[in-house]
Amino acid sequence: MVLFVVITTTSGATNKMSDNNQLKENKMETLELTQQWDKVFPQSDKVNHSKITFRNRYGITLAADMYVPKNASGKLPAIVVAGPFGAIKEQSSGLYAQVMAERGFLTIAFDPSYTGESGGQPRYVASPDINTEDFSAAVDFLTTLDNVDPEHIGIISICGWGGLAINAAAMDTRIKATVASTMYDMSRVNANGYFDSVDADERYTLRQQLNAQRTIDAKMTLTHWVAEYLTSCQRMPPGL
Repeated sequence: MVLFVVITTTSGATNKMSDNNQLKENKMETLELTQQWDKVFPQSDKVNHSKITFRNRYGITLAADMYVPKNASGKLPAIVVAGPFGAIKEQSSGLYAQVMAERGFLTIAFDPSYTGESGGQPRYVASPDINTEDFSAAVDFLTTLDNVDPEHIGIISICGWGGLAINAAAMDTRIKATVASTMYDMSRVNANGYFDSVDADERYTLRQQLNAQRTIDAKMTLTHWVAEYLTSCQRMPPGL
């Protein structure tokens, strides 16, 4: 019995497919960025402001505001700012970033994944691992700038984002200084409640409730989501 083996090569097609996949991977999500000043604080005349985007290693494109001291020269120390939990860069993180730029730092305040002008689906959720990566992705971006000293990069995190910043700093040796401006230990509060008021049975009940909600969410269609949203809006007090 003679066995004939036919070997065909499609290296050209394979390489082309690989190149196309690489282009797709490298292409950042297109974000709709507001270009006019839209912060809750007044714009400083001491710094230059611009919108930037960068991508984290989960493929999510992040939106940020960059503040650079006017008339600055040479390589500047840089700071990444984020938080509080659920907030956006037009609020306190942007104010922190602008004030630090007035003091000589190049700063960026970013919207975390799934939040504000940044990408990611579903919207308005938090993920400790992805949001920790957001900080390192911001550091990645800063290291590519000619006017940043890569040996002098720090991070500032506000309120609920403090733990994520500490987590990032523990893993990313490029972060040389970290400030966590937070009023409580979020991990402890989630585990034990305020003032350690929750016991093991209550924690288990809470997990049951959260898991039951996942089952409800899995069965819901877009129509149901819209109806739920409209119903929740009707429950809101006037003026909110």
